[in-house]
Amino acid sequence: MRNVLFVFTTVLIFSVFGCSAKTNEAIVLIKTNHGNIKIKLYNETPAHRDNFIKLANEGFLDGTIFHRVIKDFMIQGGDPNSKDAEAGQSLGEGGPGYTLPAEFDYPKYYHKKGALSAARQGDRTNPEKRSSGSQFYIVQGEVFDDNKLTKIENQTREGKRRAVFNELIVEYNDSLNALQRLGDETQIVALQNFIMAEVNKKYGEQDEFTIPEDIKEVYRTAGGTPFLDGSYTVFGEVIEDKNLIEKIKSLFGAKYGFEVLDLIANEETDSRDRPLKDVVMEVKVIKD
Repeated sequence: MRNVLFVFTTVLIFSVFGCSAKTNEAIVLIKTNHGNIKIKLYNETPAHRDNFIKLANEGFLDGTIFHRVIKDFMIQGGDPNSKDAEAGQSLGEGGPGYTLPAEFDYPKYYHKKGALSAARQGDRTNPEKRSSGSQFYIVQGEVFDDNKLTKIENQTREGKRRAVFNELIVEYNDSLNALQRLGDETQIVALQNFIMAEVNKKYGEQDEFTIPEDIKEVYRTAGGTPFLDGSYTVFGEVIEDKNLIEKIKSLFGAKYGFEVLDLIANEETDSRDRPLKDVVMEVKVIKD
């Protein structure tokens, strides 16, 4: 009987954490003191996929912590400086010494609950939106109603319009400065009107941004962080077979997947959003 149970348990564990014939995507396992999170990496984001596999195989992420945790938003880790970091130590600036090019694939991949995304520096110092070489976050997010989704659509449209305006301001900045030095108010107004007309023209040539209805439905039900779409690279997602997980839990009482994500996101944190009790990770590739 014990041998039968052992074989059954082994098969279940292999099914949950091992190779799957249903996908050709790489799969990694993030082990934490709260339980394990299984994640598939997208083939459409090869630079991020290959880098994450490299870091995992090198043990680069082992011993790091989820150093920034915000309930109803996300859990962030991957800072090598977080290994054995003292309580209250400022974290979030560490990395492997390189960044990665952005690999946006919206609307195919977006910030639904469980999305694995790359952290990065802000737009002002990082206009190309290049990703951190090692820091990542997993979305917990929140559920959005139609009013909030419409507000995000409007903000995104305004952001696109502002980006066109900023490009033109840079292009005509020298001319504006020259007219200002001359004090030619008439020509300044004329140039400003011309710039705004060009903004309206160029913005009008773009597709009017709307969140696809199928994605809206995910944000209405499972939740996520739609305001991050198109600004941070999403390169994987949490996966789990609920039926198999329930069988494993009944045998071992362990926790997996989204349940672990929620447990970490609900950790009590300090003023810097670092959990008061370290959530340490170990990252292993279980299918590449």
